[in-house]
Amino acid sequence: MSVDNKKVKKVLSKKIFQLNDIVADINSLLTEMETEFYRVSIFGSARIGETSEIYRQCHDLAYQLGKLGVDIVTGGGPGIMEAGNKGSQKAANTLTRSIGLSIQLPFEADSNIHLDIKHDHKTFSSRLDEFMRISHAVVVMAGGIGTLLEFFYTWQLIQVGHIKPRPIILLGDMWPGLLEWTEKEPLAKGLMSESDMSNITVAQSVDEVIEHLKPQIDAFKKLHVAVPAK
Repeated sequence: MSVDNKKVKKVLSKKIFQLNDIVADINSLLTEMETEFYRVSIFGSARIGETSEIYRQCHDLAYQLGKLGVDIVTGGGPGIMEAGNKGSQKAANTLTRSIGLSIQLPFEADSNIHLDIKHDHKTFSSRLDEFMRISHAVVVMAGGIGTLLEFFYTWQLIQVGHIKPRPIILLGDMWPGLLEWTEKEPLAKGLMSESDMSNITVAQSVDEVIEHLKPQIDAFKKLHVAVPAK
C-alpha cells in the first residue's frame, strides 16, 4: 500500500501546530502557578573569568539578592552564569535556590557546580521559554550574541503581551550605546513605540539594581508568601 506523502505531511503539520498550542497553554498555566518564589534571571557571557570585575559584580549581586530571599536563575554554565549561581549559594538562605537552565554546546564546558536545581534543555527555544516562565525580573550583564538574544527575546515578548511586564535591568557600561542607537534609529523612525522603552533600566552598580528591585520584591512577598502561624 503506497503512502501519500503529501497527506502524511499535512496531518503531521496539523498535529505539530496542535502540540505547540498545548505546550503554550501548559506554559501559561505553569506561569500562573509560579507564585511562591521571586526569581531573577541573570544573563551574561560564559567567557568572563572569575578574576574579572564583572564576574565579581555578578557574584555580589546574586549574593545580595539571595539575602533578600530571591532565587537566582542562570544558564547554568561558566562565566557570568557561574558567578550568579555561586553568589546565590554563598548567601546560604535556606528559602532560596540557585537554578541553572542548561544546554549542551560544543564550545562550552559542563554546568557549573553551584546549582541547587538544574533543568536540561535540548533547544534554545525551550530554554528561553522557561527563563520567561519562571522569572519576575531580568538582569543583563556583559555578553555576546547569546546574551543579546536573551535580552531581546524578553523585551519582545513583553512588547507583544506574551508575558507580563517585568523589569529588564542592563547592568554595566556596554549598554548605553545600544539604547542610544535604539532611540536614534527604530524609535525615531516609528518602528517601535516610546512605551517599549518603559521596562528598560540601565544600572552601573549592584546597589542601583537592588534599589530598583527591592520594592517589587517586598510587594511580591507581601502578596504571595504566607506568614508562618505563631
